[in-house]
Amino acid sequence: MGKAERRQELLRAAREVFSTKGYHDAKVDDIVAIARVAKGTFYLYFADKRSIFVELVDTLFQRIGAAILKVDTRSDVEEQIKHNIRAIVAALLDDPALTKILFSYAAGLDPAFVQAIRSFYDGSRALLEASLIEGQALGIVAPGDARLFATFTLGALKELLFENVTVEKALPREEIVHSLFTFLQGGYLRIGPSAPVTRPPSAPPSPKKTRLRKPPAKAR
Repeated sequence: MGKAERRQELLRAAREVFSTKGYHDAKVDDIVAIARVAKGTFYLYFADKRSIFVELVDTLFQRIGAAILKVDTRSDVEEQIKHNIRAIVAALLDDPALTKILFSYAAGLDPAFVQAIRSFYDGSRALLEASLIEGQALGIVAPGDARLFATFTLGALKELLFENVTVEKALPREEIVHSLFTFLQGGYLRIGPSAPVTRPPSAPPSPKKTRLRKPPAKAR
């Protein structure tokens, strides 16, 4: 087995250990046992379990960044945005063990570990912020603080996906994509009207009224 293959084998073993034991209870001994290598071999590639965890996180972040397409307003903007949401969701849900750790960490247990998590969040927020600033220039994102928009988008994504990797009956991915898109469309997205406010068939407007009532303000 070559060096590159050995490194990947250790990464796969680490992901398996983290998925069953969590980060803090995982040990290098557990990783090398699954990878079937000597402990000394592990240290040829990684300084400690935190360094191998950081590489897993960095790889996940790179997959997310590579999955996001630049929006072209000459094509179907809604479908392109849904594609980007779908790609991010897929990258995270395809690695449920790492996603669970990233979205459930406890501050203060290991400052270096927490810094690795914070780097992931900061990088993801910066990636979203840059996309939103570009969207504002294209006129498909409302004016405003793009960093704030990125923060609450990341928060919504985190809560949805963390619940999805911890419950027995997970939501279908396309339902997650639709829910996130609808949430964003009701907020800062400017690519079309949100779902119209309609009256139920049993309660039609009174014919005696001649002035139309304004629909309620759209939530921001």
